[in-house]
Amino acid sequence: MISDPIREGIAAGWKAIDAAALERDLDIEVDVVVAGSGAGGGVTAEILAQAGLAVAIVEEGPLKSSSDFRMLEREAYPQLYQESAGRQTKDKAITVLQGRCVGGSTTVNWTSSFRTPPGTLAHWRSAHGLARADEGSLAPWFARMEERLSISPWPVPPNENNDLLRRGCEKLGIPAAAIRRNVKGCWNLGYCGMGCPTNAKQSMLVTTLPAALAKGAVLVHRARLERLVVSGDRLVAAEARGIAASGSPPSAHRIRLTARHFVLAAGAIGSPAILLRSGLPDPHGLVGRRTFLHPTVVSAAVMPQPVRGFEGAPQTIYSDHFLDSVPVDGPVGYKLEAPPLHPILAGITLPGFGRSHAGLMKEFANLQVVIALLRDGFHPGSPGGRVQLRADGSPELDYPLGEFLWEGIRRAYLTMAEIQFAAGAKSVLPMHEDAAPARDWAQAKAAIADLPMAALRARVVSAHVMGGCPMGPDPRQALVDERGRHHHLANLSVHDGSVFPTSIGANPQLTIYAHAARMASDLAGELAPVSPRAAGRS
Repeated sequence: MISDPIREGIAAGWKAIDAAALERDLDIEVDVVVAGSGAGGGVTAEILAQAGLAVAIVEEGPLKSSSDFRMLEREAYPQLYQESAGRQTKDKAITVLQGRCVGGSTTVNWTSSFRTPPGTLAHWRSAHGLARADEGSLAPWFARMEERLSISPWPVPPNENNDLLRRGCEKLGIPAAAIRRNVKGCWNLGYCGMGCPTNAKQSMLVTTLPAALAKGAVLVHRARLERLVVSGDRLVAAEARGIAASGSPPSAHRIRLTARHFVLAAGAIGSPAILLRSGLPDPHGLVGRRTFLHPTVVSAAVMPQPVRGFEGAPQTIYSDHFLDSVPVDGPVGYKLEAPPLHPILAGITLPGFGRSHAGLMKEFANLQVVIALLRDGFHPGSPGGRVQLRADGSPELDYPLGEFLWEGIRRAYLTMAEIQFAAGAKSVLPMHEDAAPARDWAQAKAAIADLPMAALRARVVSAHVMGGCPMGPDPRQALVDERGRHHHLANLSVHDGSVFPTSIGANPQLTIYAHAARMASDLAGELAPVSPRAAGRS
């Protein structure tokens, strides 16, 4: 029987409060409040708790663990994702997959782990003035987090879905390589996106958060942080309310958290939303602007043999050729990967309806899929989007796609189709409302050239959200400095992907881990000398 470290820890006395089940108001006094329990919040909570600080972690999503993960899409998406895996941009043109649970997106991601590309770091130094954004300075932090989270090469041969990407690239002379994964004792099941039932994925749920809780941190889950309360140039409290489920109204009972310092790590939509709801100082109107997604387009191929893309590690092969072959500030480049295939996610992504859609689903076991992740934010033609608030205070991302990105999307469709035919595809279908299956590369090339590049025609998705609280030395262009400290508030930091001044051109979890570890270690050095109070005093 597989043990459940979360349930065992709670039984042993970990402090976990379900805010949606409270029957009275609650006051909590700690040294540091951390909003969010994903890549940035989990790392930060562990480092601060290990430094002897009293920490409270506030998470909007529920506390679910391996006992709850049953490899079923119909359960996982409502339980573990923002808006039941249906979060969309303001115009409904881009679907954004984000975690909404303890552990955040690290609980449901596909384990792909990359260091920040050197070209991205060079651009951050030259264009955004980030003095510490160099490989030498970051290398010890990458190494620390790689060791902590068991990030290493995956020794198991790729599943057929990924190997077809490798074989197609090889036939065309396109460099491809293996993806490192943050796993330990992985069973190679292929259901990472629904929560790991064996605790092999080294997400925050089974690594940093248990370590923080074991040191006395308190976890408040199903709690929406509604606002931060400011007095002068300092924050004095955070106010939260229980939220039973995504879309549910807040509970009647208030949670007030007071602390010496506050860390936002609610993600690149959640952290700007908290700042906007709180009305904190933002003299240059930076909060929520320049938010980036890695807009991602999809190409499906029907292979003559079974692919069974739902089995085996979900992402193990990639190609950066179409990133490395263009300058970062030139025409938009894109990273190629192969995503897992599960019926609900495939069904809502495949174009068409009725008989044509049913025909594609009948080929489900033989489908092979490639995705292209566009590197946005390096060129004036890709300024990103903007996080705004709806009338009820919930966040919404406005993300128009301009001609610069549409040109890159067309190139990406062509690239993916050529690779899939080189790998032996019987037919290839770009995920586009006006596309039809092409039987050979020449037909695909002509058809893709004629596809209208427009919102709601091309199927665009993303699982990576970055920016919106950019870091940098100039308060006129950046909200926080390179330590993550807010330029206008003395005791507020941001430790998540929202601090990136552009997208990074790679799956961002390891970049967030490294930056959060460095920022949290700096913060612990400043705060730890004061004698810590007991976490969760009420």
